[in-house]
Amino acid sequence: MPKKRSGGGLSSTQQAAKFLGVSVLAGAVMAGIAVPAVGALGLAAKGSVESFDELPANMKTPPLSQRTTILDADGGHIATVYSRDRTVVDLKQISPYMQKAIVAIEDSRFYQHGAVDMKGVLRALNRNAQSGQVAEGASTLTQQYVKNVFVEEAGDDPTKVAEATQQTIGRKIRELKFAIQVEEELGKKKILENYLNITFFGQQAYGVEAAAERYFSKSAKDLTLPEAAMLAGIVQSPSRYDPVNDEAEATKRRNVVLQRMADVGDISQADADEAKEAPLELKVSRPQNGCITAVKGASFFCKYVEKVFLNDPVFGKTKEKRAKIWNQGGLTIRTTLDPQSQESVQASLKDHVNKDDSVAAATTLVEPGTGKILGMGQSKPFGYNKNETEYNYSVDASMGGSNYGFPTGSTFKPFVAAAALEEGRPPTQEYASPYDMAYPSPVQTCSGKQWVNTEGAKVENEDESEVGPYRLEEAMAKSVNTFFVEMISDIGLCPVMKMTENLHVVQGNGDKLPEVPAISLGSKGISPLTMASAYAAFASRGMYCSPIAIESITQKIGNEPKSLPVPKSTCSRAMSEQTADTVNTLLRGVVDSGTGQEAGLNDRESAGKTGTTDERKNAWFVGYTPNLSGAVWVGSATQQVKMEGISIGGQYHAKVYGGQVPGPIWRDAMSGALVGREADSFNIIDIPDAPDEDEERGRGDEDQGNGPGNGNGPGNGNGNNGGLVDGGADGGFPAPSFSIPEGFIRGGDTGGTGPGGNGPGDTGDATGGP
Repeated sequence: MPKKRSGGGLSSTQQAAKFLGVSVLAGAVMAGIAVPAVGALGLAAKGSVESFDELPANMKTPPLSQRTTILDADGGHIATVYSRDRTVVDLKQISPYMQKAIVAIEDSRFYQHGAVDMKGVLRALNRNAQSGQVAEGASTLTQQYVKNVFVEEAGDDPTKVAEATQQTIGRKIRELKFAIQVEEELGKKKILENYLNITFFGQQAYGVEAAAERYFSKSAKDLTLPEAAMLAGIVQSPSRYDPVNDEAEATKRRNVVLQRMADVGDISQADADEAKEAPLELKVSRPQNGCITAVKGASFFCKYVEKVFLNDPVFGKTKEKRAKIWNQGGLTIRTTLDPQSQESVQASLKDHVNKDDSVAAATTLVEPGTGKILGMGQSKPFGYNKNETEYNYSVDASMGGSNYGFPTGSTFKPFVAAAALEEGRPPTQEYASPYDMAYPSPVQTCSGKQWVNTEGAKVENEDESEVGPYRLEEAMAKSVNTFFVEMISDIGLCPVMKMTENLHVVQGNGDKLPEVPAISLGSKGISPLTMASAYAAFASRGMYCSPIAIESITQKIGNEPKSLPVPKSTCSRAMSEQTADTVNTLLRGVVDSGTGQEAGLNDRESAGKTGTTDERKNAWFVGYTPNLSGAVWVGSATQQVKMEGISIGGQYHAKVYGGQVPGPIWRDAMSGALVGREADSFNIIDIPDAPDEDEERGRGDEDQGNGPGNGNGPGNGNGNNGGLVDGGADGGFPAPSFSIPEGFIRGGDTGGTGPGGNGPGDTGDATGGP
C-alpha cells in the first residue's frame, strides 16, 4: 500500500492516480455527465462502477453525531460524552470571516458554479499537467460535503471509512451525482452551513463550533479574521497544519488563506497584511470526553446513567438501536444528581477513607417516595491507574458494579422484622435467643418443601454475653443473631422472600436471594443502591420506588431539539404503613441507644442499621430520615482484607464495626446533604417497655467497644456463598476485574466445606455481626 510522505503529502503513485482521476472526470463532465453518458466514455467498465443512471437518486444524509452533555438536577455540568466532538450551529452563529475564509481557500467560485466547477476542472488540469503532479484539485465545496457525508455514515468502521474515501472513479462519479442533487435541494447557504458543521478540523474537533472551542476557547460566532483563516487552513490537512503541534506550519497556512481572501476581494490587502502579522494566540481547551472527566466525583454516577441508557428498552427495543442513539449523541441529559448531596458524599468519603487504603468505601443516597438517586460516590476514583477502578461498587454487575455485590451482614435483619410484622407478629415479639444454637429445622419455604438442617449448622451471637430471652426492640438494637434466626423459623421463609421481592432486593449479580435461613444474617452480596432503595421504603411509610437517575432528555437532530421518553420510577406498596412505622421506631432505637449511635444525626430524626460480616471483610451502615435514605459499604472489592488491626483514613482500628467506620461516613454525608431541608419526623409506634428483669441484663454496645458484647465471635458457620473459594468463612468473593467461569469455584451443590443445610451450598452462615 503506498505510504504518505511526511507532512501529509501524497506518494507518487497516489499523485498519478489522482491526476488521472481528475482528467477522466473532467472528460466525463465535458462530455455531458449531467445528461448521463458515462457508459459511452468507458467509465463504467464491467465490474468497476455502476452506470450513472443506476446510482440511487437520493443521498441518505445521516444526522450528524454530536456531543452529549450530562447535567445534574440543577442544570450544572457533570460531563461531556461523545464519539465525535461536534455541536451543530446555524450559519448565522458562524463568524462571517469564517464563512468567507473557507470559501476562499476551498472553493472560491462556490457561488458562481453548480455542483461541478468546469472552469476549476480545466484550471486544475492545466496546472497539474504543467507541474507533472497533482498541484490542484477540482472538487467543489459541495462535492467535499458529499464525501464528508459518506465518511460520517461510515462511522468508526475502518472498512467503511476506507470505502468512503477511496480514490476511485466509481466514488467520484457517485459523489458527483449526489452533489448535483444536493445543489438542487439545499442551495448554497445551507450547503455551506452543513459543510462547516460536518468537516474535521483536527484535535478531535468536528465542525467549526467544536474547532473554535478547541483552539480558541470561544464560540464560532466570535472568531476574528486571523482565527477564522487559521481554522479554514486546517481543513486541507488537519495533521500537517495542526497549530498545537506545529505552530509555524499552521501560521504559514493561515497566511496563505488570508492572501487568498484578499485576492478574491473578501478583504483588503491591508487587512490581510495586518492579520498576517498577528500571532496565533491559541487558547487551547483540551478534549474533555467521557465520564472519567466528570466533576464532583460523579464519574461513577455518569457511567451509571450511560448504562441505564444502553440497557433500558424505553430508549430502543434492541441493544443495537440504543447504542446507535447513544453514539449519535446530541443528547442533553438532565439527571437526578443533587449537587449538594454529591458534594457531601464525596467530602465525607475523603474525610474518612484514603484512596490508597487497603479497603474502599461506597455511598449512595436515594430520595424516599421518588426513587431519585441524589448522590453516588466511592473512595477509589474512577480510572485505570493504581488505587483507581472502573467498577462502581454502589451498583449491580449489569450496571457496571462488582460481580456479586457485597454481603450485608445485619443490615438485612429489618427485612426479616418487616416480614414478621406483616405476618401479624407484635413489636413486642420475644424469642429465647440463646448465645448459640443449631438452625431450627424444619422451616417452611414458598414451594411447600421444607428446609431441613441436615448438617447441624449452627448460629451464634457476636458475644457470649448476648443471651436471651430478647424482645424485638432490644434484639434489633443489639443485633442479636439467634433472635432473627428464630423469627424466620417461626414465620417461615416465604414471608421473608415476599418482603424482599416487594423491596426489589436481589443479589449483585441479578439472581434472586436463596430461600435459606442464613439469609436472615445477610450472607449474600447486595449493592448499596439496592439497600438504600429498600430502606427508602421504610422512610416513605411502606412505599417502594424503583431508583431512577434521569429526569429528562432532549436530543438535537441537526438544529432541532426533541424530547425523548425516559424511565419513570415505579412505586408500589411493599408493606403496610403500620409495619413501616414500626420498623422506623425499631431502627430509630438502633441509632439512639444501639449499635449505630456513632451514625446518629443531631438536628433531626434518623433511623438505621449496622452490619458486619465474618472476619470483618465487610462493614455497613444503612439508614434514613423521612426524606433521605443512604447506604454505606466499607470493605475490599476482592473480599480478601480482614478489617482487624487496620488503618482506614489514617485512623487505626483494632476491629471494624458497622457503626464505627461506615456509621460516621453516613452521618457526615447525610448531614451535608440535608442542610437547608425540612427536618420531618417519623410516625412513631408506642412499643411497651420490657419487664424490669430484662433491664437487668448488660447492654454493652458492640460498636462502641465498651461493656459486654465487644468481642468478635468466631463466626457463624461456613459455606454461605455457595462454596465460593472452597466455602471459606465468607465464601471469598472474586475480584471484580475479571470473570469467573461458571462453576469454576462455586463448588457446585456441595455447600463448601462448612456446615450447611440441604440447600445448594447456601445454608451455612458466616455473617450477622452488628
